Amino acid sequence: MQFTPLEDIPKIRESLRNVFHSGKTKPVAFRQEKLKQMGYLVQENKQALLDALKSDLGRPYLESDVLELVPTVNDIKYTHDNVHKWARSESAPFQFASSSMRPKVMKEPKGTVLAIIPYNYPLFLSFTPLMAAIAAGNTVLLKPSELAPATSQLLAELIPKYLGDDIVRVVLGAVEETTKLLELQWDHIAYTGSQRVARIVSAAAAKHLIPVTLELGGKNPVIIDPKSDLRLAARRIWWGKLVNAGQICVSPDYVLVPREVQDQLITEINLVHSEFFPEGPAESDSFGRIATTNHTQRIAGLIKETKGDIIIGGDVNLGKRYVAPTLVSNPSAEEPLMQEEIFGPVLPVVPVENVDEAIAFVNARQHPLVLYVFSQDSSFKAKVAAQTQSGAFAANELLLHVAAYGLPFGGTGPSGSGQVRGKYGFDTFTHLRGCIDQPGWIDTALLWRRYPPYNTWNQRVLAWITGDMFSDSKASRWWAWAWMAAIAAGFTMWSLSMSR
Repeated sequence: MQFTPLEDIPKIRESLRNVFHSGKTKPVAFRQEKLKQMGYLVQENKQALLDALKSDLGRPYLESDVLELVPTVNDIKYTHDNVHKWARSESAPFQFASSSMRPKVMKEPKGTVLAIIPYNYPLFLSFTPLMAAIAAGNTVLLKPSELAPATSQLLAELIPKYLGDDIVRVVLGAVEETTKLLELQWDHIAYTGSQRVARIVSAAAAKHLIPVTLELGGKNPVIIDPKSDLRLAARRIWWGKLVNAGQICVSPDYVLVPREVQDQLITEINLVHSEFFPEGPAESDSFGRIATTNHTQRIAGLIKETKGDIIIGGDVNLGKRYVAPTLVSNPSAEEPLMQEEIFGPVLPVVPVENVDEAIAFVNARQHPLVLYVFSQDSSFKAKVAAQTQSGAFAANELLLHVAAYGLPFGGTGPSGSGQVRGKYGFDTFTHLRGCIDQPGWIDTALLWRRYPPYNTWNQRVLAWITGDMFSDSKASRWWAWAWMAAIAAGFTMWSLSMSR
């Protein structure tokens, strides 16, 4: 992968700003055409993209197709089909005192957006902010991850072919190039990745007062109801943990299970593991690899240092970037495995006495990106949802909430801020511009009293005209009709004066 020369980066940013200020990106039809081309990019280069993802992540084709390419095209299509509605101006809620001004909200693009993308889902996570920013009428500089070189290089080649080289530009590079990007002025920055780098991005953005959207991940818990279907829970949890070898921001990071059913859940996970990998995961085409040797070493260290019991797996091959699916029972709450986001195929199982202890365990830690619960009891699910905080809440399913149309996706607190999907993503990259247009006759009718010299009578009249009050329904109706009559009388007087 050939990095972008540092001296070119400010020029690229400037060209994107110039294109935005030309007004080229503002027509909704133009945005829809670019969204359509994004969809064609993915559809017409499916195999090349699958091969690139395989090269970068060792990921099975099925996972890349179903969990990355398909959701990407679905989101593009959804955005394309709805952007004309999202972009419409909206009238402000009706209020008598301001009705003559015809207040409305205009949806305007922010300008030029910087999107910094991680390695774990390099296509989906590139196109998610890209489609939202384009739908909102912005120009975009996309910085894909150097840790997914095959996919990043392919995107750098395909994007100009399908979208042109004016409204979207791709910068390839690593720390030095990203640092150069963060020195520049942007109208919005969207960053997906680790909390450590998010602090660097936020500090750089603060120097220019740039708004930032952060999608960061965290330690996502799974809370088990002892009355739940443990076989179903085991199957879905183990699948959710092992997709992309655990390198997903919404991957389950630990399981909180009542002591009374801990052994049963572990037995069920063992059975599911044997079903998933009858010949073992090391040679299976259904299990991926860790993206880099450094990340492999980090996960290996977590396994080595655990004080828990390794029930499944524990094997590591640094040369092949392989970490076996690993189940750890009874880890210490203070060990690194329970303190850091794992971002790999290792799942700790932590026993608790009851749901109250599970909730307290979760609340004693940073807010996760998603909280999972397995239960058929509505009151159990409602209690967990009401007494915890997380970016998302999912019952009886893993990962798939990300693919649900119409839902916001983002964290809260240390797991992130803001959203970049669907209508919520469109809103993120849109400036809501409040507008009014006051007619001249309103001064003749009523508002001439605002001008000096001031007096007490004018003060009372203006307070009555422009104010609102808490009152019974009859008084409210009387005030409304009086205000409408005053407006009508004022308009009539103004019309008569203009006709003379």
